[in-house]
Amino acid sequence: MQGQSRGTEKALAALKERLNRRLISDLEVCARCGLCADACQYYVADPSLEHIPAYRAELVRRVYRRLFDPVGRRAGWLVGAEDLDEALLEQFVDSLFGTCTMCGRCALNCPFGIDTAAIVRAGRGMLAAAGRVPKGLQETLDVHLQTRNNMGVSEEDLRETVEWLNEELQAELGTEDVVIPLDKKGAQAMYLVNPREVKFYPLTLMAAAKIMYAAGANWTLSTAYWDVTNYALFSGDDEAARTIAGWAEEAAKALGVEEVWMAECGHGFNALRWGGENWLGHRFPFRVRSFVEVMAEFLREGRITVDPTVHTKRVTYHDPCNQCRKGGIVDEPRYILSRVVTDFVELEPHGKENYCCGGGGGMLAMSEFKERRLAAGRVKAEQIRASGAQVVATSCHNCLDQLTELSRHYNLGVEVKNLCELVADALVLAPKGEAALVSEGEGVV
Repeated sequence: MQGQSRGTEKALAALKERLNRRLISDLEVCARCGLCADACQYYVADPSLEHIPAYRAELVRRVYRRLFDPVGRRAGWLVGAEDLDEALLEQFVDSLFGTCTMCGRCALNCPFGIDTAAIVRAGRGMLAAAGRVPKGLQETLDVHLQTRNNMGVSEEDLRETVEWLNEELQAELGTEDVVIPLDKKGAQAMYLVNPREVKFYPLTLMAAAKIMYAAGANWTLSTAYWDVTNYALFSGDDEAARTIAGWAEEAAKALGVEEVWMAECGHGFNALRWGGENWLGHRFPFRVRSFVEVMAEFLREGRITVDPTVHTKRVTYHDPCNQCRKGGIVDEPRYILSRVVTDFVELEPHGKENYCCGGGGGMLAMSEFKERRLAAGRVKAEQIRASGAQVVATSCHNCLDQLTELSRHYNLGVEVKNLCELVADALVLAPKGEAALVSEGEGVV
């Protein structure tokens, strides 16, 4: 361990701080069977040693053994232990950021249940401590920490966008009753939205607002904090992740809401629903749900009426890894699509076994790995082509961006849409003061 740089010292300290029983177990028990290989889209697209999930985890294991294995401390070559130096840190960056989306499919197919994604994130945490997070990803997180959203949208811009959307909604629906509420105390739910919906794709926010209006939902946005994303999940920076989760909690508590509804964002849902309480060290005084769950509930309870005949093209669904495999939301998207489209077909495999699209793990923010990202996306492109679908629905903005790029790159010719867009377009809205009619034979459900 002689001659360590300041960066390697910080990285080692970060690893030691993260060690718990689960991570230690994951680091100790790998049998090197290789069954994880075919679970990874990187390996399927390019079957090289470096793309085997166990290989990536082994980079972290080498350092772990050097620190804690009795043999590794004295004769590292016997157990594959290695000192952490600048060269190995560079290898960490290339492998842990450049060839892994932390999708978790390898863990699902490991006979020991080793969570390689957790090992990769621990390694990324070491790199974050050493200041070695790829520039684009770190800048996205820095903007979030500086402005409370990852695109630096000001409160003035948020209010102007909401005011414009209110005008559009009122014109479309013919009533001034429909508004996007801001800072409404005592609402049932606070809605967190992706900043790209405010800055670039406001019609997605408009679609969600239209659905909530139709359902009679009591909801609000918070000007104090409204960003659904948390890119610290990708960078491995637990302190930043804790800060961002804390902002969401503070805003929800200030408004006195019962629930926080997360716009369609796979990693954002995973970060707050499953990570937030762990980072903060206590339970939230409110319920956290994906808007996918909320839309399914609206349909089940008859709070919204839809006409599936407005969607006649064949539709398939891509399961976001953080929402489905890691978040447990499997049935709800399929229930929604069974109600709002006339021709739905599954990708194979699908659900928890679905392949990652390649856009997760912060990949879209790391331009240096673009070629690898698109190459690994061939697996998803082949799934889509085989389905014969004309429309790919998903419920994650990173997935939407990656799938759109894959459609261009592999000439798939498909439309890519969020679930809320399909639901909003299928809504049957009655004139003010009247109930929506459900006419037999007209396709309205």
